[in-house]
Amino acid sequence: MSQTIVPDSEAHGILARLPETPRALVQMARFDRPIGWWLLFWPGAWAVALAGGGFARWPLIGWLLLGSIVMRGAGCVFNDIVDRDLDAKVARTAARPLASGTMSVKVAWLWLLALCLIGLVVLLQLGRYAQVVALGSLALVAAYPFMKRITGWPQVWLGLVFSWAALVGWSEVAGALTVPGILLYAGTIFWVVGYDTIYALQDREDDALIGIGSSALSMGRHVRLGVSVCYLLALCLWAGAIWQIRPQLLALAALLPIAAHLSWQVATLREDGLDPLAKFRSNRFSGLLMFLGCLVIGSA
Repeated sequence: MSQTIVPDSEAHGILARLPETPRALVQMARFDRPIGWWLLFWPGAWAVALAGGGFARWPLIGWLLLGSIVMRGAGCVFNDIVDRDLDAKVARTAARPLASGTMSVKVAWLWLLALCLIGLVVLLQLGRYAQVVALGSLALVAAYPFMKRITGWPQVWLGLVFSWAALVGWSEVAGALTVPGILLYAGTIFWVVGYDTIYALQDREDDALIGIGSSALSMGRHVRLGVSVCYLLALCLWAGAIWQIRPQLLALAALLPIAAHLSWQVATLREDGLDPLAKFRSNRFSGLLMFLGCLVIGSA
């Protein structure tokens, strides 16, 4: 296995000391890789903060965090069930429990059910309107693992899924899906496409060999330009959301820190080696910068 590829089922520290079955369950849900649930969580936190609930609704932010952890885990388990044949052919994913045969599909389905039950507890903490909005994501989540088989742009579908918390958070605080929340969601879709295109750089060769699609392959030699366009569109749509809340040029300055960070990602991106993974993971900091900006605008 190439030293420039980081297998996503490596076990270190406490995880390596766990018995085989608990370790496999943790790995399937990616609890050992928190970047995924951070990226799922941040859009919901942004929405709560921008809608004015950053301080008053802090328990809601906590519930969204728990929901992001368990539902990201559930999504990963479902993805592994569907993709176990493809994962076995990709260097980075061949050691996953289902792909390698160390975990049975039956146990994986039971684990998925358990995670969804915890997600149900989180759902019940929301108002009726936000519950309906949250449930609207289920069809998108269920369809996502199949997108790479039928389209060269599965990252767009992932954007629809991983941005959904923005709609949930906004509808819970604002009471309805209004223009600012929709613009926030739309911008987040492009942010997701940008960072997941960077992530997909790790698998370009394997994806091409086994015939599945990714935006990194579709962009070809223009990945840097493509990611730049995605990030620019994200910033423009986020600016529109902020303008709806506070139509002042000074308010848009809240986006300057995240704009600088995203620009750094693109300017310093190396498309091989370990750099794509490092740049992808740096988006947890992007999320924090955006949250602070939304907190300032929503609380002013």
